Amino acid sequence: MKQNKDVFYAKVLLFGEYSVICDSMGLTMPYTHFTGELSFISDEKYTDCEFALKSNHMLKDYLPFLEDLKEEGKLLCNFDLEAFRRDLRRGIYFESSIPQGYGMGSSGALVAALYTRYVRDRINGDRQVSPEGILRLKTIFSQLESHFHGTSSGIDPLNCYISYPLLIRSKQDIQIVGIPRNKHGNGAIFAINTRRAGKTSPLVSYFVERCKEPRFMKKVKEEMIPLTNSCISSLIDGDTPGFFQHLRALSQFQLDNLDPMIPSDYRDLWENGIRTGDYTLKLCGSGGGGFILGFTEKFDKVRADLIRLGEEVVTVYRNTSLDH
Repeated sequence: MKQNKDVFYAKVLLFGEYSVICDSMGLTMPYTHFTGELSFISDEKYTDCEFALKSNHMLKDYLPFLEDLKEEGKLLCNFDLEAFRRDLRRGIYFESSIPQGYGMGSSGALVAALYTRYVRDRINGDRQVSPEGILRLKTIFSQLESHFHGTSSGIDPLNCYISYPLLIRSKQDIQIVGIPRNKHGNGAIFAINTRRAGKTSPLVSYFVERCKEPRFMKKVKEEMIPLTNSCISSLIDGDTPGFFQHLRALSQFQLDNLDPMIPSDYRDLWENGIRTGDYTLKLCGSGGGGFILGFTEKFDKVRADLIRLGEEVVTVYRNTSLDH
């Protein structure tokens, strides 16, 4: 996937939300429908000035975080703080269509953009990046993004920076992979917009607290993690029947065990997908709002049905051909 080096895509964590905390596999991919890039406020630029000013102020609040790290000798990359200060005075901001609080990596794209513009001797994020380079980038991005979330795995900015699907086998084993379109027939991945932002921190805290309960942790280890890993393996291997079988089971697990993460007004739609087999829904990121991910082999029918119900459906990934 080629891209303008100054434009950064959103990301979608297809599999691994919550379970990666407990060392499951994860699969994340860039999503080109939403993008972001650093820009400058000027009289000649036609944009939402209020948004631009708010973004500039947010970046000004970010500067002391970097200054403190550098002063303490903890900053993990050669970030040109003086150039950043100059650009802040000139009105730099992050022009972005990536919705915030939707699990699409809005802060990850911002961090990737800042790293690209201001870090000297940076690691290139092309397909030839070494496994060691990927892990080093992840560590750097984890620190840079922690300002926005308190803690960060670094995966979101890593995916936004590299712009290829990433398979997370473990915290120390992350690799660029391909997702085969031609092996999944008419399969498609879509997103339903719940039209409300989710709040990551309280939901993650809820999950971590639940994991302290032996009965729940047993379910995570014996059901959630194996299902997540099987979904990822079968998707990458092109095993469509196996993929949807594992996916439906994972969807049911989330419905039964992650109630706060699923908006109450979407439970019926969620259950209907499992019951009919026309589509399967799962969390997108932390849940609680934002987008809900959907998977189907009958995309045209399912999209039409959902639109008739008043839902906003966005295509994430589809087996495309000239016949469609």
